[in-house]
Amino acid sequence: MRWSKPLRLHLGVLVVASLLCTSTPIIWLAFRQGSDAAVSAGVQQMREMSLRLIEGYRNTLQGGTEAVALASTLPLLASPPPQDIAAKQQFFLEILRNVPNATSIYTGYPDGSYLQVINTERRDVRQTLAAPDGTAFAIRTIAGRQSADVISTLRFLDSQARPIGERDFDYASFDPRQRPWYQSVVQDGEPVSVGPYVAGTLKVPTLTIAAPMQDNAQVVVGINIHLQTISRLLDAQEISPRARAYIIDDADDLIAHSDPATMNRLLGIWSKNADGAVAVDTTTDSYDTSLETVARLRRDPAFANGGVARIDLDGERQILQIAPVGVSGLFKGSVAAIVVPLEDLVAEANRLLLHNLLIAAAFVIAGVAASVMLSRMVSRSLYRLADEARRIGDLDVGEKGVSHSWISEINTLASALAASRHAISQFALYVPREVVRRIVSPEGRAVVKAQRQDVTVLFTDIRDFTTISEQHSPEDVVDTLSAYFELLNTIAERNGGTVVQYLGDSIFVMWNAPVPDVGHAENGCRCALAMKAAVDDLNEANRQNGRPALITRFGLHTGPAVVGSFGAISRQQYTAMGDTINVASRLEGLNKEFNTSILVSAAIHDAVADRFDLRPLGLVQVKGRAEKVDLWELVGESRRMQE
Repeated sequence: MRWSKPLRLHLGVLVVASLLCTSTPIIWLAFRQGSDAAVSAGVQQMREMSLRLIEGYRNTLQGGTEAVALASTLPLLASPPPQDIAAKQQFFLEILRNVPNATSIYTGYPDGSYLQVINTERRDVRQTLAAPDGTAFAIRTIAGRQSADVISTLRFLDSQARPIGERDFDYASFDPRQRPWYQSVVQDGEPVSVGPYVAGTLKVPTLTIAAPMQDNAQVVVGINIHLQTISRLLDAQEISPRARAYIIDDADDLIAHSDPATMNRLLGIWSKNADGAVAVDTTTDSYDTSLETVARLRRDPAFANGGVARIDLDGERQILQIAPVGVSGLFKGSVAAIVVPLEDLVAEANRLLLHNLLIAAAFVIAGVAASVMLSRMVSRSLYRLADEARRIGDLDVGEKGVSHSWISEINTLASALAASRHAISQFALYVPREVVRRIVSPEGRAVVKAQRQDVTVLFTDIRDFTTISEQHSPEDVVDTLSAYFELLNTIAERNGGTVVQYLGDSIFVMWNAPVPDVGHAENGCRCALAMKAAVDDLNEANRQNGRPALITRFGLHTGPAVVGSFGAISRQQYTAMGDTINVASRLEGLNKEFNTSILVSAAIHDAVADRFDLRPLGLVQVKGRAEKVDLWELVGESRRMQE
């Protein structure tokens, strides 16, 4: 085939080429300058948002540090419970209201006494404590450990600090004097930060800020912040959906991470290491691919006070923000790191830049549109005629108006196509539609050449049709039969069959030719059942309208046959021949002897027995055939298939 392209394409290419030669350098320069500006703006935005994120984390630590410092100066807390316990509880409750990210605040005493107020806002905390509905705070008390009557209770308060429940709580497995926060404070004699470690009451990984009482260094007050809370504080989604933030300590161990999956992995490791006897190594890059880079940069003097770096990580450019997060001398060496893909930072700026570029490109598009409009004035009618020709080839031959064009030659072609459409539509009324489609295809007669293949064949016949014809006028018979044939033809096509011939009051339907159908036997059975049901409904309507009932008998067989065009050179007919066709026709006639409606052969039974209900009738001698036929009645679809 010689090379050719549509007229609109030729005009469009010429216009676009001329416009691109002048506009491309200008657009490219604007894009490069805009991209550089977008990167700079994105990095600056990330730096500002990262600092706000880190500041929020510091504020939480600062709030806990100030609360512990204040509590360590109150003489009220120096005495062990149950002395002044109501006042102690009220003070601790006020602390938790002012430090909402704290999980609990508590005091441990040298005699083993212990007082802890827990914020139960988190659902997992309430579940761990088995707190009743409406619990806002829980108070754990251990008093009189050295006496015979040890007090060890867990009380639950609502948001107004009103008691709503109380129960005894195990104290033998918990001694504040054995906890790392108590031992560290007693050993150092000054405020300390401890963790991560697993809290004794809630059994969750936590960080602790603890300090000795001013009047008694053996009394220690502490405040806990759950690692999950720290992870929430590190949420970097405001910066970018792919941004991540985390905290590492002075040993480069990962303390908390903003990614829920990574954080759950960390929490699981800390929970398994509840006794704290073995150090937890979280320095590997398996937790975050940037850990090694952060550990290296934090020891660079240029990043001693934090900073921003651009790194290549995970196959793309990333922006890394590092900042120390120590507070009041605590958490020394701890560093917050925020990693954001550069693409995410400049995405919004690039969208704005792209918007401006699109405006510039609009002139190019306007030129293309102008060329297309010009070409469409000439080529629209040609495309319409080509589409009509394709529809005729697909046998979409419904009557349509003749296309009109300003060009007389196109009008002549449109008239010729209209005549062809009408001729083929008339042809399709007398020959199966699929056969017509194949005859008019480029392959022509080769596709309908007679050949041997497996087919499923259905024959129908109306009982006592001769009597019906005698008792009614020819016009009534024609009207009744036309409605009958239209109904059966529609059902046959719906089930993939081709009506090959109308034989008086009978029809001959075939599957797997001319259209291939791997389920032809099953579709034939389903079609026969559908036809019987439809004819029953039609007969009911006929009786009400005074028309004769058309009691129909069906014969169905499957097997090999020669299918294709037969006849003289000057006139041929598409049909099928062979023993399979003859047997199907004889099966239809046997319905009269067995008083049945649908008879099928053993071949049909073997093909569809698992999908349809069939009743055996035994071996029957068929007229004109030496070998007997194993006869079955098709009753309906199997219930298993319907379910």
